[in-house]
This record gives sequence, structure tokens and C-alpha cells, in this order.
Amino acid sequence: MLEQMGGIGGLVYSSVPVLVFVLVNSLTSLQPAIWSSIGSAVVIVAIRLARKESLQPAISGFFGVAVAAFIAYRTGSAKGFFLFGIYASLIYGGAFLLSIVVRWPLAGTVWSFLNGTGTAWRRDKFARLGYDLATLTWALVFGARFVVQRWLYDSNQVGWLAFAKIAMGYPLMAVALLVTVWAVRRADRRLQSLEETAEAENRAAEARFSTAPAAELPEAR
Repeated sequence: MLEQMGGIGGLVYSSVPVLVFVLVNSLTSLQPAIWSSIGSAVVIVAIRLARKESLQPAISGFFGVAVAAFIAYRTGSAKGFFLFGIYASLIYGGAFLLSIVVRWPLAGTVWSFLNGTGTAWRRDKFARLGYDLATLTWALVFGARFVVQRWLYDSNQVGWLAFAKIAMGYPLMAVALLVTVWAVRRADRRLQSLEETAEAENRAAEARFSTAPAAELPEAR
């Protein structure tokens, strides 16, 4: 999962356009801040390309910065730069909660998709409970982001918005990832235990059948 986010470098790079935007906006005005943040995102893509690193996180980051910059331009307000991320958190949080309701918790579904481990965990309540808890953690992370950052947006606290976006970004995601890893290990141990129990029962049944007296065996037809 860390690799999907671009590794440690991806965590650092994701904060650069936000910091550049706030710094340039405080020193000059909105327009230079918009173009500076976009420019920093382009530089990050170029750096990862030169280092032959994965471009997917950088391109995704550039897209997010471009949308945020466009909203700031259209609203004519620096705080508009953060509006896209605020409502993205609301949508993500709602999606995680809904997945629990329909019994397809996203923590387990996404993990299974990325690793090709199948969905056997869904048929066991004990295993699914762990993924429900992990998914709920992700929902709480996104919900907390929305509530705090929306309040700062309404208060027109651009500097604190930037701080909250960074502080409530990957650090909180790391907590959710830890809970997800716990859920994965819990489910794996549970499924392995069930598989071993089933195999033992099959071996025992085969042994009883092979040692049963001929009179007790089903009559061949």
C-alpha cells in the first residue's frame, strides 16, 4: 500500500504543492500562488521521471493540484484551493461507511483486489468483523478531515487549512493502514485455522471410512 502511494518520497512530495501555494499566496497574491503550486507539481513529476520512479502517484497528485488550483481560480479565494480535498474526504468517508452496510467492507475488498487473495473472508463473520473495523477506521479518518477542514474553511483560516491538510493526511492514513494490516493478519489466521480444521476433519472421515468393516460399508449397487 505504501508503494501504491509512491513510497516515503511520495508522502513528502504530496505536501510540497500545498506549502508552495500557501507561502507564495502569503508573500504575493492568489494568481502567482496558483501557478507556483501547479509548477511545483510539474517539477515533482519531472523528478520522478528522471529517477525512473513510479509516475502514478505523481500524476494523481498533479491532477489533484490542478483541480484545486482551478477551484481557487474560479472562486477567487485562496481557501478554494482546499475545497476539492474537503469534499473528496466526505465522499470517501461515505463510501467506506456504505461498504460496511452492504457487507463489502472496502478495507478487505481493496486489499483482496490488490493482492489477488480472493473473498473467502466474506463468508466468515469473525474475519469480516476485522475488515469492518478497519473500514470504519478509514471512514473516521475521512470524516475527521471533512469536519475539521470544513470548519477551518468556513473560518477562512488558509494557513491552518494547509496545516490540517498535511497533519491529517498521511499521518492519519498510517493509523488506518496499521488497523488494516491488523485486520488482514487476523483474517488470514482465522481462514488458515478453518482450512486446517476442515482438512483434519476430512482426513479423519477418510480414515474412518477406510477402516470400517465391510458390512458397515454402503452396499454397492
